[in-house]
Amino acid sequence: MAKDEANYHILVVEDNLGDFVILEEYLNESLLNLKTKHAASFNAAADFLEDGENYFDIVFLDLSLPDKSGEELVLEIIKLAIGIPVVVLTGFSNLEFGSRSLALGASDYLLKDDLSPAILYKSLLYNIQRVKFISELKESRSKYSDLFQLNPSPIIVYDLETLKVLDVNQAAILKYGYSTVEFLSMNLFDFRPDEEADTLRQAIDGFWVKNTTDFKRITRHLKKNQEIIDVEISPAKIKINNKDAGLVLINDITENLKYVRKIEEQNEAFKEIAWIQSHVVRAPLARLLGLVNLLEISEEESSKENNELLEFIKGSVLELDKIVRDINEKSEIISSRE
Repeated sequence: MAKDEANYHILVVEDNLGDFVILEEYLNESLLNLKTKHAASFNAAADFLEDGENYFDIVFLDLSLPDKSGEELVLEIIKLAIGIPVVVLTGFSNLEFGSRSLALGASDYLLKDDLSPAILYKSLLYNIQRVKFISELKESRSKYSDLFQLNPSPIIVYDLETLKVLDVNQAAILKYGYSTVEFLSMNLFDFRPDEEADTLRQAIDGFWVKNTTDFKRITRHLKKNQEIIDVEISPAKIKINNKDAGLVLINDITENLKYVRKIEEQNEAFKEIAWIQSHVVRAPLARLLGLVNLLEISEEESSKENNELLEFIKGSVLELDKIVRDINEKSEIISSRE
């Protein structure tokens, strides 16, 4: 069988030199690049583990050492071997305690009389990968927790069947004013205005039952102080303890909508002013222009000064009429864009 070419650093804590030699020979049959440290006592093992220059992939630990044994030995080694799998080596007399050592934090236990190269290699690989997987899982959960709790937008997680709130982040607590305990006693309907109940049912049906993707919706939520806010929600489907759940990312758009509504109101006011300018102001302008034309006809023999004055009045009227028409055209452009 081809040997494993990976690098392995192993600490064997064993006071019986013969047992250590056998174990090392078994490991060498499966591993090409093996580096072994041997500790014949607890104190020697502690020195190896506390030395920052040493790195170990796994520890094989005999249950009986000259300076420490049994439960105390296992607990102390595990305390020192942070993040390193500890495999207990036991004889028939300590077989029962070997299994109990798992509850103390040991990764595995092996019966010395049953050891073989294959059993040792299998235990080594299994326990190294197991500890690595657990470490990665903890790191993944920690990252998820950080992303969840540190997200600046409110997030609410709820049960699919009951719509009961399962979890919220700090941003949700700050935004809505409810405590974590209060949130966990609520369901999705509890922070919706009554008139939003049917809309919520339709939204749940649209997202969950019809399996709609890229689902975003603007709705209204109710804060603890009874203030109603406009929000845009972005839901996602997740699993919690192998059960379907929903995650809702919430974006408060109350101020944005207020701004849009204000702009719309200003546009409406502008269009009204433009209409007044177009229909009300232009009427007297038209009449004034007509009077000027009559004066031009009736004053053909008038003095040169009067004719110049009439031309000036006529030009001003035409200029004002053009200004009003320009304003009206701009208001029509605004209307066409809405």
